[in-house]
Amino acid sequence: MTKSLFITNAAQLITMAGHTDQPAKKEAMSEVDLIENGSLFIEDGTIIEAGKEEDLRQKYSDRLSSVKHIEARGKVVAPGLIDPHTHLVHAGTRENEYAMRLQGQTYMEIMNAGGGIHATTRATQKASDEQLYEESKKRLQQFLLHGVTTVEAKSGYGLTLEHELKQLEVAKQLQADHPVDIISTFMGAHAIPMDEKENPEPFVDRVIEEMIPEVSKKKLAKYNDVFCERGVFTPEQSRKILEAGKEYGLIPKIHADEIEPYEGAELAAEVGAISADHLLKASDKGVKAMADANVVGVLLPGTAFFLMAEFADARRMIDAGLAVALSTDANPGSSPTISLPFIMNLGCLKMGMTPEEVLTATTINAAHAIGCADKVGSLEPGKKGDVTIFDVPNHLTLSYQYGMNHVDTVIKEGQVLVTGGQLQ
Repeated sequence: MTKSLFITNAAQLITMAGHTDQPAKKEAMSEVDLIENGSLFIEDGTIIEAGKEEDLRQKYSDRLSSVKHIEARGKVVAPGLIDPHTHLVHAGTRENEYAMRLQGQTYMEIMNAGGGIHATTRATQKASDEQLYEESKKRLQQFLLHGVTTVEAKSGYGLTLEHELKQLEVAKQLQADHPVDIISTFMGAHAIPMDEKENPEPFVDRVIEEMIPEVSKKKLAKYNDVFCERGVFTPEQSRKILEAGKEYGLIPKIHADEIEPYEGAELAAEVGAISADHLLKASDKGVKAMADANVVGVLLPGTAFFLMAEFADARRMIDAGLAVALSTDANPGSSPTISLPFIMNLGCLKMGMTPEEVLTATTINAAHAIGCADKVGSLEPGKKGDVTIFDVPNHLTLSYQYGMNHVDTVIKEGQVLVTGGQLQ
């Protein structure tokens, strides 16, 4: 199958050029480098150049005759979307808890009673490798249909060495088998097992002394994440876990300040995390510390939407100089969605972001949040030919028409995987 393409006549070609070295901040988050009537040349899976069609035809006349042409008239061509925070690999669903919350119970009440993360942990531990693989592959296909070409995938529903490794091994196999790129994160510190709630230190020690060394030895993850929240892991425990991961080459990430202010944002800056995620209750001090330390703030409006909670104040964070990315937080309990386009809607409608900022937050800044901005996130020479074509006349329509999937074509490293909104 050809991996050389010439995409022509796009109503708008959005390249996101100029932010590969550093994530976009403040006004730069609105700089999407939009080319009207633009074209894109991809050769052998790699981007050669983006620009005006007549310029590319003249410059590459000897090479374009033998490549596949894709007509994008009346459509928006953008970098493949990137989802930098998902819980892709798990078993089971939790619609029963959805009904419980509608009747008044809170997320933390359900979790502390043995539901929540613990319910998915039981289902994931019970599932075979084959079941986990098939369920996760279906979700990955849906991500692709919604324009996503790179995802981060966390463990965290194992809570034992055996089952954490099982999740990460499934993610590794999917990365080998499926065209969507998967960046793996170890999150053994996702919850404290129910029978150890009163004395969590032995579990913290197991994460540090047993799980992290083995994950590192098997090279199953690039990042190490922890749920820093009252009733889960304290800032002190979180620091120990993240610093231990650094000793084994795992880069820190952190679930921070989701339910109440807990100094998670400050901790992210102190340990040199690549990102801090959620941040609904992050303090001004914590946001400034993250901005100064070049930590990316990954906001998850789908979680606030589904839990009927207050949304993170993206406008405040962007104006304070924080590089912001957006993600689905796809998981069975607090954000059971794989629609990154809907998350873009929420970013505008509920968090004060502009249409240009949400595009930046789901492409190049999302790439920075998972350490792959040198390869993906923008349509620049030398990067992977990852492209999403939306069947809309302009980028404003993506935020204006909410809850709709406008994806027409998805291309991964020059290979067309979705056409007319259908898997090939």
